[in-house]
Amino acid sequence: MAIRNLFTLSRKRHVEASKKIKKKEFPEGLMTKCPKCNEIYLTKELEGNLKVCPRCNHHFEMRATERIAAFLDEGTFTPLDDHLHTVNPLNFPSYLEKLQVDKEKTGMNEAVSTGTGQLQGNQIVVAVMDSHFRMGSMGSVVGEKITRAVEKATALGVPFIIFTASGGARMQEGILSLMQMAKVSVALERHSKEGLLFISIMTHPTTGGVSASFASVGDINLAEPQALIGFAGRRVIEQTVREKLPADFQTAEFLLEHGQLDAIYHRKDMRDCVGTLVRLHTQGGRQHG
Repeated sequence: MAIRNLFTLSRKRHVEASKKIKKKEFPEGLMTKCPKCNEIYLTKELEGNLKVCPRCNHHFEMRATERIAAFLDEGTFTPLDDHLHTVNPLNFPSYLEKLQVDKEKTGMNEAVSTGTGQLQGNQIVVAVMDSHFRMGSMGSVVGEKITRAVEKATALGVPFIIFTASGGARMQEGILSLMQMAKVSVALERHSKEGLLFISIMTHPTTGGVSASFASVGDINLAEPQALIGFAGRRVIEQTVREKLPADFQTAEFLLEHGQLDAIYHRKDMRDCVGTLVRLHTQGGRQHG
């Protein structure tokens, strides 16, 4: 019995030592596993491939900073309205504390980055939503920043381009969150009346109030492959219509097939394709319809 206990103790120590060694050899975040094909990559290798799985082309979610760096001409991005901070108008419990956690985690003040920049030499205004901050949910500051970005594009007479990624309206702000749908849409209508271009690029996921408003009203609506795009969840819809939905329902491919998207572009092609669209709609620094 004593020998068995000694053997068990020795085995436990060996396992613990092995775990410590593995932790030292493989720091957290060094490797990333593809959720679609289960292939494992060095995280840096994946980032070098624009966070797209080389094996199955699964598009990982990107941070706003990564998207801006990959999309705009290098060194041309100038942020707008980074000074805006969310408050807690409804005194929702722990809301500000949760916001602070996301601020520290992402380095962002809110779930969208906006700014001016150049795309293949043409000036644009861009907004990039980030699902890593409160799941990209749309609160008052998100709506305000996007609205101001649209108005900036209108004032400059340049295209407005948005990358959407959102779980929808932010419940902690109630009706104030829902109001952003109309506010952004009004700004986009004014932008359109000036004959200016609006391109909406839907990334995974684009859902809820964002998909039901400004994400879907672009002059040109684009998406990344296999992006989840929809309003209500699959189970809610199935329970409502009492039918089993297709396996690819609410994917970018499904929407393209049913006429709700103009095109789907692989991430590596997005910059060139959108750059071409902007160039075709721009003449002498102004746009033509």
